[in-house]
Amino acid sequence: MTGDFGLRVRSGTALRRSVALCAVAMLAGCAPTVTGTAVSPVNDPFHVADLPAKDGPSGLRDNAPAAVGKVQNTNNSDVDRLALQAINDIAEYWQHDYSASGLKGSFKPIEKFLSYDARDRNSPEACDEDTAGLVNAFYCPSEKLMAWDRGIMVPTGRKYFGDVSVAGLIGHEYGHAIQYMAKLVTRSTPVIVREQQADCFAGAYLHYVAAGDSKRFMMSTGDGLNHVLAGLITVRDPTLGPHDDDMLTDGHGTALDRVSAFQQGFTVGPQACAAIDLNDIKQRRKGLPMELEDEPMDDEHRSADLPVDKDTIGTLVELLGVIYSPKQPPKLTYGAAKCDISQGDSPASYCPSTNTISVNLPALAQIGTPADMAEKSLIQGDNTAFSIVVSRYVMALENQRGVKLDNPTAALRTACLTAQAQRQMAKPHDLPSGASLELTAGDLDKAVAGLLTNGYVATAVDGQGVPAAFTRIAAFRAGLATDDEGCYKRYQ
Repeated sequence: MTGDFGLRVRSGTALRRSVALCAVAMLAGCAPTVTGTAVSPVNDPFHVADLPAKDGPSGLRDNAPAAVGKVQNTNNSDVDRLALQAINDIAEYWQHDYSASGLKGSFKPIEKFLSYDARDRNSPEACDEDTAGLVNAFYCPSEKLMAWDRGIMVPTGRKYFGDVSVAGLIGHEYGHAIQYMAKLVTRSTPVIVREQQADCFAGAYLHYVAAGDSKRFMMSTGDGLNHVLAGLITVRDPTLGPHDDDMLTDGHGTALDRVSAFQQGFTVGPQACAAIDLNDIKQRRKGLPMELEDEPMDDEHRSADLPVDKDTIGTLVELLGVIYSPKQPPKLTYGAAKCDISQGDSPASYCPSTNTISVNLPALAQIGTPADMAEKSLIQGDNTAFSIVVSRYVMALENQRGVKLDNPTAALRTACLTAQAQRQMAKPHDLPSGASLELTAGDLDKAVAGLLTNGYVATAVDGQGVPAAFTRIAAFRAGLATDDEGCYKRYQ
């Protein structure tokens, strides 16, 4: 069996990867306001890849054709009909795009489907696997069978992330079938490569939906795509400990891993997915913290978040001073500070005329309060807050360079430079105070989730933001893969 989407929970245990209820509410209205005009294609703050960034309806079309296909063990529920609609749609996409993508072999639609209820002790076996308690969706290559849990997995994803997230889930599993048709994988292919390719194929398919080419589904590049990204972040691997080396190749990936692969497929297409291999993944991860140095306390508290207070913020600013050694280090102050421009509602702001970073500590501490599945939230923690302060520090560096700070392109440049700073923060540095602060495993996922839920890292000096979380995260990812000059050239 292949295609484990990340949820394998036996009956009698809690559904650890329960969905992010509060996060969905946060997605609906937390992005900063936006003004301005578009400037360039892929790096345009008003585009998502080659599509305009906009909100709108997402889900199953009212005039979608009836679902076609025989599903074993179905209960003829709306959930099964939705899954079959997704299968029909994805098959239609691949019939059109398989050969055009340059993939080897030929496309043959999956014809065997199984629905089961993980809550049912008498749920049938599939691919020599007991499906009772198996909260999952998967593709079985030996039987050329697609299966899904109609009891927990699909309805939970549908409830919190929408109908299109179910299409994305099935798109991921169908991607595993594509791997076999195109002979992209063998028995020795690491799990992480299989899963990254499948996330990528799901992204390629959902671009087709977002572009309006699907007869069955529609998805806006704003709120609709945000919900899909939230689902991806939710099913990330847990933060790895010092003895979890095998999970680096046998896991599904961090939130950053999964979103990165999805964005490759959405932006470039299936040909980018076929090119993903272990070297590509290692190159993306190079220099980034992947494992904790100390053994995690337990599965729900796998890393200890630092408090967001004056001590840690002071140490953070000191660290950035050591990394960059600016000629005019920005001053740090707490509470409201006078500035000659409006600065939006970010809990950390920068005033160019006074070269001052102002921090609303209570608001910042709230954003940095650890939360995850148990709190029905997307992951957040210390680096959700710290990354916002880092973004204001790099804004001071941008100001000293003399570049514009007050437009959406500047907002993307700031996100890019923030990521580059965070890469530097993953290295040990000696500070004059003797204090220490270093990024650890899981911290980048907290920053990525923050870009989705509040977007403050990708705002201009006056609070202007970027409408689509996809584009904000893409700018942050660009900063992890380049140096400061790369960010300045990319976002001029």
